[in-house]
Amino acid sequence: MAIGAIFRAFGLTLGQIGDPRFARVLGIGIALTVALMIAAAAGFASLIGWIAGDEVWIPMLGEVQWIDDLLSWGALALMLLLSVFLMIPVASAITSMFLDDVADAVEAEHYPHLAQKPRTPFWEALRDTVNFLGVIVGVNVLALILYVAFAPVAIFIFWAVNGFLLGREYFMLVAMRRIGRVKAKQLRRKHFFTVWAAGTLMAMPLTVPLLNLVIPILGAATFTHLYQFVTTERRGPPSFPDRPR
Repeated sequence: MAIGAIFRAFGLTLGQIGDPRFARVLGIGIALTVALMIAAAAGFASLIGWIAGDEVWIPMLGEVQWIDDLLSWGALALMLLLSVFLMIPVASAITSMFLDDVADAVEAEHYPHLAQKPRTPFWEALRDTVNFLGVIVGVNVLALILYVAFAPVAIFIFWAVNGFLLGREYFMLVAMRRIGRVKAKQLRRKHFFTVWAAGTLMAMPLTVPLLNLVIPILGAATFTHLYQFVTTERRGPPSFPDRPR
């Protein structure tokens, strides 16, 4: 497993942290993430209020008119609690929609010999983002059972699960820009453990408040470097291939 390649890729990324193009993607990602979470919380609370209705009949109490308000506020509180947990995958998914900007910045700075690739069409990027968002949120919701059942090691399960998902998605998005979906999938499988390890190292600081808002950008840049390290397109230090699965 190419731990050395992963840390070298991350080191190169940190050296470019002040790039204005990184800051632009960060700002857009934070704004869209917050807006989506607020909209989801408000919509969920409204749905609960609509289902509960204005009045509820309770034995011995008769008609009660405050139940819908109680349920709505309870739903809002629950959603806000979940948002702390879900903001991590949501922010990562939304950032993936703007990965072209990050990858272009990295390639322009470190790999100027590469031919510039056409940007991913907006609707195609949006489709991939929605698909990724659905998968990562769905898997994390299902994984809540594991988090509760194995509470002492829940954080390690979270890192492993999200590391797999993040590594898989970000590497695919970076690689597809250069070699297409089919070859990107083959390359990901060949370097399965490297991709998973890089994704896990990306997922670990996602649990740190404030830092988790920057990590998707750094992750996108790191995977751009990592892709160059494991392909013959790279010109520089030797690559670190994994053993085939």
